[in-house]
Amino acid sequence: MTEESQSTGNGRGTTAAGAESLSVTDNRTGQSYEVEIEDGTVRAMDFRQIKVDEDDFGLMTYDPGYSNTASCRSAITYIDGEKGILEHRGIPIEQLCEHSSYLEVAYLLNYGRLPTEDELNRWTYEITHHTYVHENIKNFMNGFRHDANPMGMLQASVGALSTFYPEAQDIDDEYQRHVAAVRLIAKMPTLAAFAYRHSLGLPYVYPDNDLSYAGNFLSMLFKMAEPKYEPDPRLEKALDVLFILHADHEQNCSAAAVRVVGSSRVDPFSAIAAGCAGLYGPLHGGANVAVLRMLQRIGTTDNVPDFLEGVKQGDERLMGFGHRVYKNYDPRARIIRSHVDEVLEATNKESPLLDIAIELEKRALDDDYFTSRKLYPNVDFYSGLIYEALGIPTDAFTVMFAIPRTSGWMAQWMEMMDDPELKIARPRQIYTGPRDADYVPIDER
Repeated sequence: MTEESQSTGNGRGTTAAGAESLSVTDNRTGQSYEVEIEDGTVRAMDFRQIKVDEDDFGLMTYDPGYSNTASCRSAITYIDGEKGILEHRGIPIEQLCEHSSYLEVAYLLNYGRLPTEDELNRWTYEITHHTYVHENIKNFMNGFRHDANPMGMLQASVGALSTFYPEAQDIDDEYQRHVAAVRLIAKMPTLAAFAYRHSLGLPYVYPDNDLSYAGNFLSMLFKMAEPKYEPDPRLEKALDVLFILHADHEQNCSAAAVRVVGSSRVDPFSAIAAGCAGLYGPLHGGANVAVLRMLQRIGTTDNVPDFLEGVKQGDERLMGFGHRVYKNYDPRARIIRSHVDEVLEATNKESPLLDIAIELEKRALDDDYFTSRKLYPNVDFYSGLIYEALGIPTDAFTVMFAIPRTSGWMAQWMEMMDDPELKIARPRQIYTGPRDADYVPIDER
């Protein structure tokens, strides 16, 4: 294939000189085609016109993991992995973490702009007063074993919400979309906290509408016998920043799951449950757990050099470094690192794991073996340390991720609903099995 400025065939696309198009010659037939290039991409369906004969299905593209396939147009999140840039609706993540709050970012993601003061107050009020869940949900959670994984409980309970709000099936109604977003963003911390408390055998704590979004979540996690839980402002701020950093990250596995399932026009609660399922996997939401276990296995800062040598030899895996998208220092990792010390101070904890992490980062970034391979710390490298300092068990780390990602999932779902090119997701396959095989009776097998 070569990129040309003029047409050499009968395919789809602009034919004027200088037009952005791809001229393709099929060496099987000698036939030439022109495929339009738009926004640096070509449409896979344009290759279907390339056939050996009229009975041929047409050429397909093969892309395991969709690593070079754009599945949608989106105006929500921009990432430049080479430069380490992350922007939501065009606003750098650094500015949002410094000046904004998670709920303001949630509004920005879902409605495409920063809210006015009145809009933010109304949005905050709506979410604050939708944090309670139906008592039957509490009974539903009580049905899980005492050692049930909190993420499994969260995934199931989010899906169950669709049965409590059947009106959400009217996905073409703007109000129902809005109230579904409010309900999911509001109730996710409650469901997460209930799952956490269930795993510890503790009674559930109901939401406190006097507290902030992050403060209320801390209360539902940690409130014991005190009449009112007063969150430490440092923990409240660190958690809010963590929520901003995890709110959306373009077309990752869980966001793609929301879009694929949502393309069937199912209700948003069921689509978000699919996002939870995608996040459940250790290669996605469980990555910070793997980082923590790696640091625990290293044991002391003295063992860091030997560990890194083991990584070079292929005997160890360096977790929390490198990223599918970022080929530079993950901007989220820089921001999280600045809050780790505050959290440790607020919780009166010393963290030998933090010392190991700092030494590991320093030595790895001073080593050309890692930097030449674009292995820089990502968001998971430090987030697990904050969760551990808060006293969150590792099984619940992914639950902590799901809470803020809900706003991004809803933004992706709402954007998809307005996409004029929306079709139900139906990938193709390359069939590799037998053909025209005869059935063998059971007594002859």
